[in-house]
Amino acid sequence: MSQFKNLKFDEFKVNKMKKLLEMGVNCYPYKYDRKISLNDIKEKYKDITHEKSEEEVVTAGYIYVIRQMGRVIFVDLKDESGSIQLYLREDSLGKSNFKTFRDYIETGDVIGVKGNVFRTKKEEITIWVNHYEILSKSLCPLPEKYHGLRDVAKRYRYRYVDLKINEEIRALFKTRSKVVSRIRRFLDDRDFLEFETPILQPLYGGANARPFTTHHNFLKQDFYLRIAPELYLKRLIVGGFERVYEIARNFRNEDIDTTHNPEFSMLELYEAYKDYNDIMTLCEDLIAEVVVDIHGKPEIEFNETTISFKKPWKKITMEESVKEYGDINIYEYSLEELKQIAGEKGFEDYEKATTHGEFLVVFFENLVEKNITQPTFIYDFPIEVSPLAKKHRKKEGFTERFELFIGGYEVANGFSELNDPLDQKERFEAQDRKRLSGDQEAHVIDYDYINALGYGMPPTGGIGIGIDRLVMLLTNKTSIKEVILFPQMKVQNITDDSNPE
Repeated sequence: MSQFKNLKFDEFKVNKMKKLLEMGVNCYPYKYDRKISLNDIKEKYKDITHEKSEEEVVTAGYIYVIRQMGRVIFVDLKDESGSIQLYLREDSLGKSNFKTFRDYIETGDVIGVKGNVFRTKKEEITIWVNHYEILSKSLCPLPEKYHGLRDVAKRYRYRYVDLKINEEIRALFKTRSKVVSRIRRFLDDRDFLEFETPILQPLYGGANARPFTTHHNFLKQDFYLRIAPELYLKRLIVGGFERVYEIARNFRNEDIDTTHNPEFSMLELYEAYKDYNDIMTLCEDLIAEVVVDIHGKPEIEFNETTISFKKPWKKITMEESVKEYGDINIYEYSLEELKQIAGEKGFEDYEKATTHGEFLVVFFENLVEKNITQPTFIYDFPIEVSPLAKKHRKKEGFTERFELFIGGYEVANGFSELNDPLDQKERFEAQDRKRLSGDQEAHVIDYDYINALGYGMPPTGGIGIGIDRLVMLLTNKTSIKEVILFPQMKVQNITDDSNPE
């Protein structure tokens, strides 16, 4: 049995590392004074001739490909910025150093090199290596060069390998980082303040979802991983801050599919003295600016379709959208008729609907949602499904709530925020009755939040924007796992899995 049970170590690589240690080579030094990145070398010496540069470069990276040709070795070296070719000659390095490289240095190893830059006969910018140093000996084999990680599940499970060998994946997550940075800059420029609210909460709230539960030993009580930062951010509005936001990690104990992951990222923001019309405009401006900043234009390609983010975006009420896409007016039918129609059409989750408002949502989700390609605000939601939104100022039974749909996905959800403490109490109590009757996603009663509203929250507009889904759109990915670095997956004994190739 292997001495490396539960590890991916290659015993031949381990033996080479041990041999190097016996030779007095430190395979894991503390530091290397890299002077320049690989891409900067290629840029600096883009006009280099076949003659070697006078100046020596000092750089580092990991070995991707080795081609041995007798007393000459060619190496493809990579770092975060790009790649470059190395040229090692026995007469330049000396027989002993050349032999050590040939016999003990392999793909995956991190090395530092010093050398002069020149252009080969094939016109490739190359470093003529005068000295090399091992910086980290790789003990796990890299996947085969041209295919990489072919198994999708392994790409997610061994993301560190996926990132190491796949430039497209590294570029994707650079884009994600830029998206988050651009969102912060947009909001900071408009005098929003970023705050951090509790992840461990004594009550979960801010959305209809099942929570993850944990236990605090010292306090001797259960806590919940937050499903949304909403109720704490609105407490800040009560406290006197007028523009607040958080880019939060949320946790929901729900199914995993192409658009849902139990742990996900969301932007939530709230602005005092605004309503849902103002917040729709803010959302439109924010996302449109991010798109242009990332892509250089207001159009993107997503799932073989061109999506335009040119303003203004379409706005349509939920009721009107069902008429447009489904050719049905929900309020012209009885509940029994709606139930029959939904059953005949094979709609999902229609059995739970008990009011016209709930059936409106069922028909929307089954007939409309996936058919919305261009950025579209669906607004005016039934009160039954909007426990935190303000009652509509003109339409009985509705709230001032909207959701943004792009490419068939819900990307954002916003309200004119409910700030009437008595109304909020009644909504929570209605939700609690649903919870007690078996609805595990119904909102619990948060009496402290109701109490906070009792101290006075000004008229406020708010929104939550799904970062992961926005990045999916901007990188043309149809699975949320593609845009999350380390998505949740079933725990697997590493010995039950072959090497990540």
